[in-house]
Amino acid sequence: MKMSTFSGDQIAQVNNPDPFAVPVWRSPVFHTPGWVITIVQIARIIKTLIAFLVRHPLATLTAAVLGLAWYRFGWPGPVILAACIAAVLTAWWWRWRASFHRQVTGRVRGKWRRWHYQRHWLAVMTIGRLAPVYQGRLLMPVLGKVTSTPYTDRVLTGIVSGQSPEDFARRADALAHGFGALLCRVGTARPGWLVLEFVRRDALAAIVPALPIPVTADLKALAVGRREDGSLWLIRLHGTHLLVAGATGAGKASIIWSLIRAIFPLLKAGLVRLLGADPKRMELSYGREIFDAHGHYAADPAEIAAMLAQAATDMQDRAEQLGGRQRDHTPSAAFPFVVIVVDEVAFLTAYHPDKQLRERIKADLATLTTQGRAVGYCVVAALQDPRKEVMSIRNLFPDRIAMRLDEPEQVDMVLGDGARDRGAAAELISSDPAVGAGVAFVRLESDPDPVRVRAAWVADADIRAMADLCAVSEVEAVAA
Repeated sequence: MKMSTFSGDQIAQVNNPDPFAVPVWRSPVFHTPGWVITIVQIARIIKTLIAFLVRHPLATLTAAVLGLAWYRFGWPGPVILAACIAAVLTAWWWRWRASFHRQVTGRVRGKWRRWHYQRHWLAVMTIGRLAPVYQGRLLMPVLGKVTSTPYTDRVLTGIVSGQSPEDFARRADALAHGFGALLCRVGTARPGWLVLEFVRRDALAAIVPALPIPVTADLKALAVGRREDGSLWLIRLHGTHLLVAGATGAGKASIIWSLIRAIFPLLKAGLVRLLGADPKRMELSYGREIFDAHGHYAADPAEIAAMLAQAATDMQDRAEQLGGRQRDHTPSAAFPFVVIVVDEVAFLTAYHPDKQLRERIKADLATLTTQGRAVGYCVVAALQDPRKEVMSIRNLFPDRIAMRLDEPEQVDMVLGDGARDRGAAAELISSDPAVGAGVAFVRLESDPDPVRVRAAWVADADIRAMADLCAVSEVEAVAA
């Protein structure tokens, strides 16, 4: 008898010769022929094998080559081949260590760390209430690729429909403890995906010594310290402005002097000019010879106002000359890149008793920050109090650095709304100079996710050495 087709669960009544028996309803049973089951199982095995070969091409190729060597030469074949591979890897590690860590060590570590997260994924997501139940089904966030360094893991995670990064940010502490990490930060990747950054070891626990003066420099990638993942911290100055906020003793000077150290070869080449505003008369004055040789130094507020006014005028003159000829600035001897370093800018814009002078300085800084990016002017401003009434033009600085701050609310004032929820707990940075000096969180215009960093400590001897180099250059120039 031909079976009818139903939409939904199919049921059948068991045959019973007793016409008065209670009907018994059961699901129908269809017996699949053995040859069909065999074909399906073989197809599944082939599919699984092909998928393995596609996902692991290197392991497959290695196994095939070792098997061929065994077939052709017996047991000496694989032994000699393994020795050759080991020699090549050793030479690669010795000669091109960074490339080896990126292509070999990093990949192996990432696979190993992914296995670690995969083991605990179900339990942590379920207990952490990040795996919702929908229509009786448990929906699990997807574990994606894991990128690992000796200090951190970046776990790509596909979120369940209806979830948001804030849901994971609220569970950051639970995720960190669940996966055995020091802390967890939540970053964005693309729609439907986010990045969980787990810190396993603190790469910034020790003071970072001053980086060597580079032979050449890239104004879009200046090395000034270390990132939390152990890599170099690179700061961009060309095409942006930089605001550095931090309490007294947080290490703002470390960032300023590391930047000057990083651009030093461009100063010597005449491609960069350096203007320094130092109302405290203590910090920048220690290397005043650098400013005198390659720019200008001012400490008196009236002199600072005049210097900023002249810089704004020169910037507008340059814009008039370059207008219609080029849209982007390229540093040259005729049109050098100008870095304006303003220490304790809050004193100049909010605390100075002369209101007229404050307004002049504020207007010139606003002019430089709104019009200077395209013509090769960059303002680097440092302050202690980030409140709006103190620094009303803080939103004109695309890139910002938050060092140790006094209050949690100040983090969002500096880095923007939601920065603290994403892990930028700048108020928790230690006040012990050995532990917290130079430590900061960075939020760039191009990336809304804060990154924890530590600036290199440029000691007095390092500053004096740069100043002496400038003095020697001046003497040589006069002699010539």
